[in-house]
Amino acid sequence: MTIAVGIQGASGYTGAELVRILSAHPQVNIVFVTSERYAGQPMDKIFPHLSLRGDLVCRPLEDLSGLASCQLVFCALPHVTSMKVVPKLLRHDLKVIDLSADFRIKSPEVYQEWYKTVHEAQEWLGEAVYGLPEIYRDRIKSARLVANPGCYPTSVILALAPLLTEGGWIDSTAIVIDSKSGVSGAGRAPAEGKLFAELAEGFRPYSTGSHRHTPEMEQVVSDLLGTSVRIRFAPHLLPQTRGILSTCHVRPLKGKGEISWQERYESHYRNEHFVRVMRAGEYPATNHVRASNYVHLGVVEDQRTGWLTVLSAIDNLVKGAAGQAVQNMNIMFGLDERMGLTQLPVFP
Repeated sequence: MTIAVGIQGASGYTGAELVRILSAHPQVNIVFVTSERYAGQPMDKIFPHLSLRGDLVCRPLEDLSGLASCQLVFCALPHVTSMKVVPKLLRHDLKVIDLSADFRIKSPEVYQEWYKTVHEAQEWLGEAVYGLPEIYRDRIKSARLVANPGCYPTSVILALAPLLTEGGWIDSTAIVIDSKSGVSGAGRAPAEGKLFAELAEGFRPYSTGSHRHTPEMEQVVSDLLGTSVRIRFAPHLLPQTRGILSTCHVRPLKGKGEISWQERYESHYRNEHFVRVMRAGEYPATNHVRASNYVHLGVVEDQRTGWLTVLSAIDNLVKGAAGQAVQNMNIMFGLDERMGLTQLPVFP
């Protein structure tokens, strides 16, 4: 089986990663790519590292001529733009994996509160499946529209998931997340805050208490616990290109469980290929997952305070975006979900 796919928004960092990953996928044929900024230009001119994909010439977004030969479209467009485009793709009887935030949040009111705009495709929110395979794999199998998770939520939710089973093992009122991200997570559009001179030799917080990924994390954690949850989230910007390290501080409930937290995590993720639980006493690092679809988790119990710290490292452009999207595609088409994604991390 060969899956014919299109990529909308191929000239962004996520779009370029999709081209890179899918070009090595044994059962995928990329039939078209789009870019408003680079319409008419081949991918190898926009991204010289894609020198073998000069055959892919970017079309404008409104060019729908490639849809007839397509089975699935990856929509790597900005927030707000996606909700205007995705319904058109679905009406062409295509499967869609949307990498924006437009279909992740179920409540249009919550979406409007955080993204400051009215959702224009509310009728599709109920159909969209949140594309975190390690949690919603069974729903993804039959989905027509998958909302690919954000990078921060991927790192945080996978770190917390083993503590949210069987009614929960932690105090749901005391979840504190401290995350650090490489600058590629802010996208490719030029901005003063992303200049080398602004970032190098520095480390800064941003959007503390107001980051748009907060309701996404709260939605999934609340779904798993069966009760409404609020999370304290503080993101930071690292002077590096790739990677997210999330440090999750939680307070365990007394008297819960007879096995160690380390054993709980190892047991929970025993059959998940892309999640690696570090040995006791070892810690995840962003440069150990670079350019891969793997997640590294570490668990530390503070005997002095009674709190538990869970550390999570991912590549924000792969497991946090394009790689996870390909993992979702594999599931949707009944393929081994590891297909095209088993490359080991790049180091150093």
